[in-house]
Amino acid sequence: MNTSARPATLDRSGALVLIVDDVPDNLALLHDALDESGYTVLVATSGESALQRAAQALPDIVLLDAVMPGGIDGFEVARRLKASPGTAAIPIVFMTGLTETEHLVAALEAGGSDYVTKPIKPKEVLARMQVHLRGAQQAHQAHQATQTRRALDAFGYASLSVRASDGRLLWQTPLARELLLRYYGSSGPLLPAAVLAWLQQHLSAAEREGLEPPRLSAELGAQRLSIALHQQIEAADEDGSGGEWLLVMRESSDLALIEQLGLALRLTAREAEVLYWVVKGKINRDIADIVGASPATVKKHLERIHAKLGVETRTAAAALTISRMHQLHPQWEL
Repeated sequence: MNTSARPATLDRSGALVLIVDDVPDNLALLHDALDESGYTVLVATSGESALQRAAQALPDIVLLDAVMPGGIDGFEVARRLKASPGTAAIPIVFMTGLTETEHLVAALEAGGSDYVTKPIKPKEVLARMQVHLRGAQQAHQAHQATQTRRALDAFGYASLSVRASDGRLLWQTPLARELLLRYYGSSGPLLPAAVLAWLQQHLSAAEREGLEPPRLSAELGAQRLSIALHQQIEAADEDGSGGEWLLVMRESSDLALIEQLGLALRLTAREAEVLYWVVKGKINRDIADIVGASPATVKKHLERIHAKLGVETRTAAAALTISRMHQLHPQWEL
């Protein structure tokens, strides 16, 4: 067979096929056809050896004879492969001379993805393999994407995919949904307007020059959300529509810093929180709104803070606090 005639729809480089059949002529016929088509081929002549080779080599697909002598036939091989986490995702194409409906149903119930009937026709086998290899590859990519998203969430990073032309959210991790809802009051089906405006403002430079735009930040009390444009997943159409982008978000918090500040300066929790916002440049009215108190209560807290720190003005209190914050967290910035 001329390899230049291989279909361009499937990259077979590295694809590993395990053929399981006890008939030498069948093995030779399929082995030659697959080898000429660019596949790497392993063979097994019994159920026991098939299970052993599958576990060791983890083939991309298994061509499995349904009826073989010995204690383990093809149906049992399929059931065991599907029961093992390491081989469960490998597609199985049964090769069988049994054409009764009950046998074909049994093949599918055992875990087969498809079947071909004997006598074997190599072209038919190759065509069926293409379909299932492509499906397995797509499923594997989808699984990897899901695992990546879960890993991001596990380490405190949230990710989402958005269509830049209209802001439609194509997918988002659970943590991303939670953060958007908390900081922007919406988790879909569209990206919040402020985030979409930031994205569209910087897209041209990102596409044209590959520059990473400045991160978008939002604050919620002593917690902050940072949003970064990570990468383009899919290019826009010729008319400018579409275009899929991956955004990564990370939440940071100064709550622990406020607690340490209170301990270091011998302040109550509320006094430490008020002092934190003084350092951030907030006036009493703003601080009252943030901490849920009245301006008069905030003023009383400040009077006690001045007395404990031995200062007379909020400017002096802020300066002393900044010095202490840098001692606690050298990387801290306003």
